[in-house]
Amino acid sequence: MNPLQPDDIRNRLLLARLPAMPQILIKLIELCQSDEAGVAELAQLIANDAGMTSRVMRVANSAAYQRGSRKVNLAQALSVLGSDLVKSLLISESVFQTFNGFPHTGGSDLRAFWKHSLTAAVLAQGLAKATQYPQVEEAYLAGLLHDVGRLALLAAAPDIYRLNFFTTDHDHLCDTEQKSLHISHAEAGAWLIERWEMDSFLADAVLYHHEDPARVSAAHPLIRLVHLAHLLSDHPPGTPLPADAGAICKISDAELLEIYQGCEAQVMQAAEHLGIDLSGLPETVAAPQPPAEAAPINPVQQRLTDEIRNRALTAELAQVFARLKGEGPLLESVRQNARMLFNLDDTAVFLLNSTGRTLVGSAVGEQRQRLAGFSITLDRGGLADAVLSNKLAFLERASSLTMPEEQLLRAFNAACLLCLPLLVGKRCLGLLVAGLEGWRKEELQGQEKFLQAFGNQAARALAEASQNRSEIDRRIASVQEDHLKNARKIVHEANNPLSIIKNYLGVLDDKLARQEPLGYELSILNEEIDRVGGIIKEFARVTPTATEEMIDVNKVISDIVRLFRESKFLPASVQISAVLPQQSSDIFASTGAVKQIFVNLIKNAVEAMPEGGRIEVINNGVVQRAGVPYFALRIQDCGPGLPDTVVARLFQPVQSNKRGDNRGLGLNIVHGLVQKLQGSITCQSSALGTSFDILLPRRNTKTLVS
Repeated sequence: MNPLQPDDIRNRLLLARLPAMPQILIKLIELCQSDEAGVAELAQLIANDAGMTSRVMRVANSAAYQRGSRKVNLAQALSVLGSDLVKSLLISESVFQTFNGFPHTGGSDLRAFWKHSLTAAVLAQGLAKATQYPQVEEAYLAGLLHDVGRLALLAAAPDIYRLNFFTTDHDHLCDTEQKSLHISHAEAGAWLIERWEMDSFLADAVLYHHEDPARVSAAHPLIRLVHLAHLLSDHPPGTPLPADAGAICKISDAELLEIYQGCEAQVMQAAEHLGIDLSGLPETVAAPQPPAEAAPINPVQQRLTDEIRNRALTAELAQVFARLKGEGPLLESVRQNARMLFNLDDTAVFLLNSTGRTLVGSAVGEQRQRLAGFSITLDRGGLADAVLSNKLAFLERASSLTMPEEQLLRAFNAACLLCLPLLVGKRCLGLLVAGLEGWRKEELQGQEKFLQAFGNQAARALAEASQNRSEIDRRIASVQEDHLKNARKIVHEANNPLSIIKNYLGVLDDKLARQEPLGYELSILNEEIDRVGGIIKEFARVTPTATEEMIDVNKVISDIVRLFRESKFLPASVQISAVLPQQSSDIFASTGAVKQIFVNLIKNAVEAMPEGGRIEVINNGVVQRAGVPYFALRIQDCGPGLPDTVVARLFQPVQSNKRGDNRGLGLNIVHGLVQKLQGSITCQSSALGTSFDILLPRRNTKTLVS
């Protein structure tokens, strides 16, 4: 069988439809790492998964745990088994389901693979407990997954790898894999765990389980635990353990021997719980010799094969990128897929700023610390040419480089830079930059079409993410603006009753000095304080205390006119009067809302006549509009009038000439309140004065308003 090229196996891995890790396992590991994995939390997690519930119940009701005929429920099952066993069982069952989901394993005898994985898991668990590693379940999971790369390679290249899959997992296997596939099962396993978005130390434990012990002696504890568990799981049965074998984890020979000797029984028990029969396992076969040199391939056929493969990969990339949310995860996925597809180990992404003339480094990839925020002005040079011409470019030390380009070469410590434009149509969003050895330039030039397709898919996903982010920013800005407007309205409307309260406190001082009764003034103060609370609740979207009821609008007007007359709010140069019919004028509304309308309009009229004048509040009785009876109310002053430009936008929240942060809001609020009462308001203004005409629907019986 012909060996694969490096990019072939990576492409096959991407197209192999490898299974996803069950969500229950992800949630279980998170639960264990948060120190909350008690019986109650485990029961809640298990109850949401019928398969897991069935597995736990089956084990708990087995002969090993039940002495009578009574069947237990889930809560009792957890008590019978204990949380440690339940967690191991859940992890094993999740991984068992995942392993069985790999393609090309249906007809294979995986029992030897399972025994090896379970052995490494049990040993890693025992070693974690002996060394007091806090995440025992993580160590067990890492042991189970340490050879998952073998399943991934079998799924991706069954024709080449099937025989290798059944060999013993020793160091010679990695050499054979590198020769035939250009990737080891340790590398494939780490890549898969990263694809599952699991913890990076878990991926490292898988990646380095064949590493030389001296290199991992100072590594993270999980890496050392899995490394030692793997060595012990491969140890020939019946032979003594090497002296100081546990030194890598600081475990004595006696303690290590005890862990090793107790492993076999635990493995058999775990296999029994999972329904795996480990009896009569076939002997493993020796690793095969590297395949012979490949026969020459028809170049036309090769180009056709490459084109079909590239189209399939491009479609797959579009789906992968579309599933990611946010620019950060997307850029990281672009970097990882560039590594898999083109063997680009060290990459960075530069995006064009809003002017389109400056590239800015993104915080992804190995260079994220040094290049994040690094800006390059595109006035000249190879980077500028790549962006402006929308073409793939290679920058080498021998060529004439700008200083930023020289800095990039030094940052990547490379002889050559690959510059791949990220294009949406003819619009360039930025560049994917990678450091290369010089000899790889020709190889990647031969993949130019596929590189461009990759860049296009990445750019489309980036454009979509940017559009989504812009929409989110727009919504946030809209909410912020709404909050700001709401706050201004609260301040504006609350200021009216607060001004009345302040002025009436002055009236109280005068009456107290004259020892006059204060009953009316105190009732006004109470009403205005309640009105402040109602305004705040209304604008905060809390149901106000004031309720709608049948009220006499004449009485409300009389009270407001008296309020302005008797308080110190009204200047001595301004007179106010009310012209009201003798009969009551009933409307269905809240007193507070009607007060807000008239107080705002009267206050505006006072402010419009700094030299003094007269204000009249008039009830012209009932008028008919489209067959509906309304009370026609008017507030008029004799001020200088309003400009036509102001009248045209009178009820919009615009800035007026008044002082203060909330000027120009009062009439907008009045307009909204009148509309809520199903009425209307208009304005007429000239050099002789300004009048506001309000129509409020006459109500003889209670009618709800929108």
